[in-house]
Order: sequence, then C-alpha cells, then structure tokens
Amino acid sequence: MPYPAVDPKPNFPALEQDILAIWEKASTFERSVEQREAGAAGANEFVFYDGPPFANGLPHYGHLLTGFVKD
Repeated sequence: MPYPAVDPKPNFPALEQDILAIWEKASTFERSVEQREAGAAGANEFVFYDGPPFANGLPHYGHLLTGFVKD
C-alpha cells in the first residue's frame, strides 16, 4: 500500500489549531481528567513539574532536547 501524499510545506500553526478544535469539540482534556480518581486527599493528583528557573541559565536548545520526552 503506498503512503499518502504529504504536503512538503505544512502550515504547522493551522494544523495545531485544527487539532485543538478537535480536542475542544470532544472535550478531550476534561474526559481525560474525569477518568482518573482523585484518591484520598488528592493522592492521585496530576502535577506537572517543569519550567523556569533553570539551574544553568536561560532556556536553550538543550532544554528542548530533554524536555520534549516528558511532553
């Protein structure tokens, strides 16, 4: 089976807006939160630990390389 044709110059901002619209219409974030029990005293709470300040100065390409894995 051949691969589908792919635009060689995609409009990434437009693609992102399309995906966000799909997620909003389907309430994807809300449904994902509803699937997790909070647990006793919030024991199963989701916490995102990331972001500035950075120990080695301003954000740079090295932060991107290690940070995208967590996303």
